[in-house]
Amino acid sequence: MELVLRRSALPMLLLLALAQPAGAAPSAKLWDKWTARDDGSVREVDHSVWDAFLIDYVRTDANGINRIPYASVSDADQRALADYLAALKGVAVSELNRPEQLAYWINLYNALTVKVVLDHYPVSSIRDIKSGFFSIGPWRKKRVQVQAEQLSLDDIEHRILRPIWRDPRIHYAVNCAALGCPNLQAKAFTASAAERMLEKAAREFINHPRAVTFENGELVVSSIFEWFKEDFGDGDQDVIKHLSRYASPELAAKLAGVTRIDDDRYDWQLNDAEP
Repeated sequence: MELVLRRSALPMLLLLALAQPAGAAPSAKLWDKWTARDDGSVREVDHSVWDAFLIDYVRTDANGINRIPYASVSDADQRALADYLAALKGVAVSELNRPEQLAYWINLYNALTVKVVLDHYPVSSIRDIKSGFFSIGPWRKKRVQVQAEQLSLDDIEHRILRPIWRDPRIHYAVNCAALGCPNLQAKAFTASAAERMLEKAAREFINHPRAVTFENGELVVSSIFEWFKEDFGDGDQDVIKHLSRYASPELAAKLAGVTRIDDDRYDWQLNDAEP
């Protein structure tokens, strides 16, 4: 069953409680210790294990959504994923340059999310995985230690990635294992490929109906653009300008002259695939 939330269908207070992974959209508050360096360092982090996992398991369905057949992930590959995450915990991230840090944090977030799902599978939605009695998902629980700091998925996204890079395309890179989320890319991020991959991810998502569509002449967008509107500008018009930048010619023509977003939605169903 498709799990779709629309802002017109629920009272606002309930929507804030249910629609965003960590409750009301977390603000981007930087942890100074993770400020990315620009010192020219060429040290690289090995993401080949995660890359191999993605190549083996990410499958694109008929609707253009990337899924993972969680039930088919072998015990050996689950151990390899755990070993990869353990290796990432041993990286001195503060000694990496800015591009390497970006790839590191994106891959850590995505690999950790997949492991969390595998550890609790079967579930119909990642929101079924609780991090506390009143939680609505796994995002707030401290799950990994990096340079003596215990981090949650929320910490990685909202206290490191968003405030350091201040790049709205981050939302197309991190994946929350839901059908409404931008695709989990089928390759690991690397420092050299990150810019190209971010552009690709933005175009893929924005030109998919789960991101932008028109219904009865009204503009309906992914709830990502509502929850994190501040990352895209000051309001609806800035969001629409961002969408237009990556839109296909057909979609750009539809967006031309539009000044407001009429509705938003998000599908929390797990991005599972048939074995």
